[in-house]
Amino acid sequence: MHATQILPPDADGLHRAVALLRGDQLVAFPTETVYGLGGDARSDLAVARIYDAKGRPRFNPLIAHVSDMDMARRLAVFDDRAEALAARFWPGPLTLVLPQRPDAGLSPYVTAELPTVAIRLPAHPVARALIAAFGGPLAAPSANPSGGVSPTRADHVMAGLSGRIAAVIDGGPCAVGVESTILGLLARTELLRPGGVTVEEIEALTGPLVSGGDAARPTAPGQLASHYAPNAPVRLDAITVRADELRIGFGAGDCEVNLSPQGDLVEAAANLFHLLRSADALAQGRTIAIAPIPDTGLGRAINDRLRRAAAPR
Repeated sequence: MHATQILPPDADGLHRAVALLRGDQLVAFPTETVYGLGGDARSDLAVARIYDAKGRPRFNPLIAHVSDMDMARRLAVFDDRAEALAARFWPGPLTLVLPQRPDAGLSPYVTAELPTVAIRLPAHPVARALIAAFGGPLAAPSANPSGGVSPTRADHVMAGLSGRIAAVIDGGPCAVGVESTILGLLARTELLRPGGVTVEEIEALTGPLVSGGDAARPTAPGQLASHYAPNAPVRLDAITVRADELRIGFGAGDCEVNLSPQGDLVEAAANLFHLLRSADALAQGRTIAIAPIPDTGLGRAINDRLRRAAAPR
């Protein structure tokens, strides 16, 4: 692999990125949630390269990113629930797990050979322009080594994957900062991963959700017990801080790093992965102690990521 290129988010950068993708190379690109590691979702070689670059286990399926509803409907069967959710939340940070069409043409590596496929129509203009110019779905997990902290800036991607992928489109910081919410839409409407669309927003449309997913047999990304982890150990719900700890705060109070001094969950979500990386660099052998985060709205997604970051590795 040659040195990883950093491409601008303009017409020339997109043209160069599309040429790489059509050659089964990997290109990281910005979405409103985190940076994705894109490869042709129809190519076994490209998708195998995604798993190899990340060191990701092959049983952990990927999300197919699309540029419009027509592309989405060519990949999966949309029932009334799916159509209503797509109409309300797409483009945006919501992924739907749906029955895959027999003629979808996706690599079986994308779905981990499951009969379902996870699909998202991102809101970021660079992501949508790239997928539209490419002319097909892009498989795109977060652009970082598997299990590590997700990237919300191009330099985060370079820190983890430089020399392992062809290029990164530098679109600046990601606005949402936590990955998409994932819903399973089979017999039941299941919450498989909390994320950038809150449970409260979804339940206003669907009614109460049930929790689903299995860390041992994932049906969608983000279900592994240990995930999103910095190098330093993590302690949650830290009211006080010990001498051997670095504290990440939320709201007012003494701390070295603060997700949101104003106690704003939207700001905390946008800052989460960037500040986890900063805290990891500052920890120098200390444990990262994280203040309690309210478990409502985007706090559910933040707490989900933090529990996985703190899980035994």
